Amino acid sequence: MPVAFISHPACRRHQMGDGHPEQPARLDAIEELLHVRQLHDFLVHHEAPRASVEQLMRVHPRAHVERLGALSPAEGLVRVDPDTAMCPDTFEAALRAAGANVLATDLVVAGAVRRAFCNVRPPGHHAERAQAMGFCFFNNVAVGAAHALEHHGLERVAILDFDVHLGNGTEDIFRGDRRVLICSSYQYPLYPGSNPGSVPGHIVNCPLPPGSGSDAFRAAVTQHWLPALEQFAPQMIFISAGFDGHAADDLAELRLATADYGWVTDRACEIAGRHANNRVVSTLEGGYELSALAASAVVHIDRLMAD
Repeated sequence: MPVAFISHPACRRHQMGDGHPEQPARLDAIEELLHVRQLHDFLVHHEAPRASVEQLMRVHPRAHVERLGALSPAEGLVRVDPDTAMCPDTFEAALRAAGANVLATDLVVAGAVRRAFCNVRPPGHHAERAQAMGFCFFNNVAVGAAHALEHHGLERVAILDFDVHLGNGTEDIFRGDRRVLICSSYQYPLYPGSNPGSVPGHIVNCPLPPGSGSDAFRAAVTQHWLPALEQFAPQMIFISAGFDGHAADDLAELRLATADYGWVTDRACEIAGRHANNRVVSTLEGGYELSALAASAVVHIDRLMAD
């Protein structure tokens, strides 16, 4: 069964200023390497729809959606925080990035594809219920997970987040919702500066000090994520796929290798095979050194395509 690859041209038009690390070239780097590795044509390509207000309101209040729409400038940039800005195309890109997760969820639940990768930006896992921050406007993965729960009637979904930064927004949205298991690894101390404790059966946080490297990352997943996932038995897995923990990415110092992203993808797919009818939706989060991002994302996609 094929794997969906979901994107939209609007996601390339979002700009936050010259020299900003969260740049349109990130999406191009991934697609170009997929062509080089001769994987591109084996994926099922879809354009991301806009997320509807109703779909966004499962995880964000209407006021948040309307505020971002009102902030959208006719020209130039408007700052949301010191690191995050909107250009005239940002709101459309954010709607498409969230909508990609809705479409991916629909395709995977319907059995049209086995798994899906959303090659979209802006990213989402820092977007809290009522606050855009950290390059993020809507929480894309949360929108997809909520769609699986509320529209498709699933009872248990897991979100795996291996971005180098804590997905504070995802935790803010789902903290207290026991239908969602969140497993996260991240460098600490690092943005956003918080290190919340784990909640048994609900949130599994694995903070890792700078320089931890592959062994510490794999041990955290093996010792903490996997037992929790086996006990939870998710009916679908969502992945916040950030590749900024790579050793070549100078925004952090976790020192992971490209192969680590293939390894953790295999573990996620094994869990999905046992408990979730192979259903996995993965969405691009961080990753800013273009060659390392492309190599890591393509290894990740390649493993999603494996039987």
